[in-house]
Amino acid sequence: MAGTGNSTKKSLNVIIVGCGKVGSTLVEQLRHEGNDVTIIDKNSEKVQTLANTYDVMGVIGNGASFSTQLEAGINKADLFIAVTDSDELNLLCCTVAKRVGNPAAIARVHDPDYSKDTAYLRDKLGLTLIINPEYEAAKEISRILFLPSALEINSFAHGQAEMIKLKIESGNPLDGMAIMNINTLAKEVLICAVERDGEIIIPSGNFVLKAGDKISFVAQRSRAVPFLKNIGILTGKVKNTMIVGGGKVSYYLADQLIKRGISVKIIEKNKARCEQLSVLLPKAVIINGDGTDEDTLNEEGLGMAASFVPLTGIDEENILLTLHARKHSNAKVVTEINRSSFKDVINSLDLGSVVYPRYITSEAIIAYARAKKDSVGSNIETLYHLFGSRAEAIEFSIKESSEVTGIPIKDLCLHKNLLLCFINRNGRIIIPTGNDTIEVGDTVMVMTTHSGFNDIQDILRK
Repeated sequence: MAGTGNSTKKSLNVIIVGCGKVGSTLVEQLRHEGNDVTIIDKNSEKVQTLANTYDVMGVIGNGASFSTQLEAGINKADLFIAVTDSDELNLLCCTVAKRVGNPAAIARVHDPDYSKDTAYLRDKLGLTLIINPEYEAAKEISRILFLPSALEINSFAHGQAEMIKLKIESGNPLDGMAIMNINTLAKEVLICAVERDGEIIIPSGNFVLKAGDKISFVAQRSRAVPFLKNIGILTGKVKNTMIVGGGKVSYYLADQLIKRGISVKIIEKNKARCEQLSVLLPKAVIINGDGTDEDTLNEEGLGMAASFVPLTGIDEENILLTLHARKHSNAKVVTEINRSSFKDVINSLDLGSVVYPRYITSEAIIAYARAKKDSVGSNIETLYHLFGSRAEAIEFSIKESSEVTGIPIKDLCLHKNLLLCFINRNGRIIIPTGNDTIEVGDTVMVMTTHSGFNDIQDILRK
């Protein structure tokens, strides 16, 4: 019999060291969700700006300093996050924090050498998470290049289920089709969100799709490709890629692509970095040149490239290179954007696949922060912010009986603008009907335009 527990929410005391791009994103999101945040940075101007903008406490100083952490309230902290530009400083900050207080500690690292040792470091230093944003960004880009027709691919249920975003072109079988009729093209596939004319819609079965819509659908991994084939979308991975910029994301991406049999060419201005990459990636072609120069791109074969990924580290350059590649080639293009400003302008450019490393990092931390809040019966396994953070896809792990378990979904009083997308039961992905029930031991994926859900019971209207 279902329990009657209610989701209990509390604010967390969070300390963030580092007021850069990721730190700022975390402050914004953690404050938006009602947490108490204190920031630490040596740069007084950055601290003052963030403190005033988001009404948080600011401490100017070294985040690894015992006295600075005491001033920031480490003894009462629930969560300590170090996201400075220095891996060593982040690890040291977390080590001191664990000795002084007892918070959950999260460190950001960049260096590939540390990335190989994450399990060891996490265990020996007592850290909750070690996150490498460049590696995670490369993983997201590589997933798209393995299925280049997709705009975006997100993984759930430990890789058993995928949510794939694509654009409906004119003449596609989905153009003019009601969602309730999708099962004529494929079984066990669910359209869970639609972007039309800038609006995000959680669709009902009567909703009619049309050309120009950007849709996200969820399916068991083995079902996704047959569905795409049935609607006439190519599903083969790219054969080669051209990367502009030889930074860490480029290294991680090239390494992953080469292991999957994809040819890689990297164009990098810095000669010393080219020599490093030649040693690290002996199977890649490394070109010492200016990848932002039109003649260089033509000489190196942009017109013949199957895919093109600008990773210069400068958003404006990445965007211009993307627009150039889309005009002068048929390459699949993936654009890395590091800043979050001017989102409306970026969306209006129709860049195709866009990856935001800072959000990849923050999502993992936000998911943990929500799971750490007092909740009854479930934990957050996975969290993605979608469509420019206007929708969330959340996977809950059902730990115990509650108001949502054992009751047919049709009898649950669910929030509007919310869809139960799948139930993962012992590795089997179920696209639920109204007669299905959520049971203890399941994981459940929810798509919603609401934000801040901590517990599966948050899906209910109270």
